[in-house]
Amino acid sequence: MKIILKEDIVNLGFKNDVVEVKNGYGRNYLIPTGKAVLATPSALKIHAENMRQQAHKLAKVKADAEEAAKAFEGVSLTIPVKVSPTGTIYGSVGAAQVHEALLAAGHNVDRKIVSVHESVKTIGKYTGIVRLHKEVAVEIPFEVIAENAEELAAERAARKAEEAAHQAALAAAKAAEEGAEEAPAEGEAAAEEAPAAE
Repeated sequence: MKIILKEDIVNLGFKNDVVEVKNGYGRNYLIPTGKAVLATPSALKIHAENMRQQAHKLAKVKADAEEAAKAFEGVSLTIPVKVSPTGTIYGSVGAAQVHEALLAAGHNVDRKIVSVHESVKTIGKYTGIVRLHKEVAVEIPFEVIAENAEELAAERAARKAEEAAHQAALAAAKAAEEGAEEAPAEGEAAAEEAPAAE
């Protein structure tokens, strides 16, 4: 079914877009909640007239979005997270964490316009998107770092020391075992030589 959106809906479209949706989604959610109207021929005619009248306003909205996008130039975020000893994040980093980092950096944006298109489950560098307008989107680079890095480093060092001590103990045990095998062999040789001397 075709509908006309009355507001921006993430992953569907922007206000005044004419989009195709499944009948149930349109009839049971979008239309009853006032987020959209059915795109009947008369509604489309009214919509086209409204769009014609609003063209200059829409151009200003886009210009404002482009101006707002300039505020994000050079922005790079660092998101500290708890990490397991193997370097895997507990949970994952998504749009909510990127939004929080933007707020902390002084960029007051709506949570709905922030998105991350990849699954972030390990530390590293990624890109988030802030969609200010249907034609204006800003890429925000962010790095996910271990907030418990010192803890992990200490844990790794302790593990290495433990492993080194274990290897040293194994080497000492092997050397002692080899020494014990050689001693009886020498005793046996002396015992064999003694009767020959008689």
